[in-house]
Amino acid sequence: MHNLKLIREKPDIFKKKIIDRNEKINIDELLELDKKNRDLIQKKEKFEQEKKIISKNKDKSQFEKSKKISLEIQNLEILQLSLQKKIDEISNSIPNIALDDVPIGKDEKSNKEIKKIGKIPKFDFNILSHYELGKKLNSMDFDLATKTTGSRFVFLKGKLAELERAISNFMLDIHTKEFGYQEISPPLIVTDDTMFGTGQLPKFLNDQFEIKIDNPQKKFLIPTAEVILTNMVKNTSLEEKDLPIRLVASTPCFRKEAGSYGKDTKGMFRQHQFYKVELVSIVDPNKCKAELDRMINCAEEILKKLKLPFRSVLLSSGDMGFSAEKTVDLEVWIPSENKYREISSCSSCGQFQSRRMKGKFKNENKKSDFLGTLNGSGLAIGRTLIAIMENYQISDGSIIIPDALRPYMRNLEKI
Repeated sequence: MHNLKLIREKPDIFKKKIIDRNEKINIDELLELDKKNRDLIQKKEKFEQEKKIISKNKDKSQFEKSKKISLEIQNLEILQLSLQKKIDEISNSIPNIALDDVPIGKDEKSNKEIKKIGKIPKFDFNILSHYELGKKLNSMDFDLATKTTGSRFVFLKGKLAELERAISNFMLDIHTKEFGYQEISPPLIVTDDTMFGTGQLPKFLNDQFEIKIDNPQKKFLIPTAEVILTNMVKNTSLEEKDLPIRLVASTPCFRKEAGSYGKDTKGMFRQHQFYKVELVSIVDPNKCKAELDRMINCAEEILKKLKLPFRSVLLSSGDMGFSAEKTVDLEVWIPSENKYREISSCSSCGQFQSRRMKGKFKNENKKSDFLGTLNGSGLAIGRTLIAIMENYQISDGSIIIPDALRPYMRNLEKI
């Protein structure tokens, strides 16, 4: 959410930045509605002052006039509510504004590669995809999941299920013990107000799994732990000494993937339910840039410890998420596809989310200000499992367990 006063002061900048985000939003209409709303407020305040004077004078001859003024105030309030609803609809649909160092572009074609880390493996045998390896190991069953639940779900069994758990525990240990994140075990269900706070609603309603319960307030399964972790500071006012707050959680995530029809129909890449270790930082907004660099380094370190080849990519203005002002993706090498695929996305959201959730702090000048929020995958567990299976496969279809994970796998060397 943006400061409407800032939009009034710099409308041309916002118009350009919105075009950069590949969005079509009528800023002129928003400002026109805002002006009408402010005029109504002034008119209402004038009537209220007039009524106050009449009441103070206790002049019975002015009683009818006072009644008419009250009616005028009621009518103005109705008009104002209607205008405010329209203003909110437009302003809530405006995405975050990209920072100046973000490349301008419509989609991923304008993304900018930053660096590549690690050596791409070479195989002297015909490699298998992760789902072919899973089937050969009798440890990955999509057909059974389709029978019990539907498409885009999977059963992991035996050693693969154990490896998935090992990956999660390994990541949590690194982020808590080496990088100082506080582990959280959060609720997996949130309210619509919470989803609004981080920017999933109202725009991305069709991507969410809504829970039908006997409650007037809508509730949803979390699409990512970012939602629940970031909202831990909604409607709060912190002190500067409380910052930074760094949180980590390993949770299942639930997404309809409404726009993914026909994409990644085989395997685990695009599931309705998947596991992810999520990093969230709550900071002084002036420190968002440094915190983003730190978060990216934390996510990169997991890939380095697992000795998986990857690259980092700065996303273009048109490819970033709704709430992000800057995003860097980490993409891991997938041998069966002969390309890099996203395994982590780290974003700075500036004060965009904190405005929506009313999360504030008192800055060094003791003035109330909105917090800075950041989030990132540290990493996606299912995609890490895929990358390990494919990069560490050997000719007989077995999978070598990375050294870093062996203490979590009873020192097994392969499965």
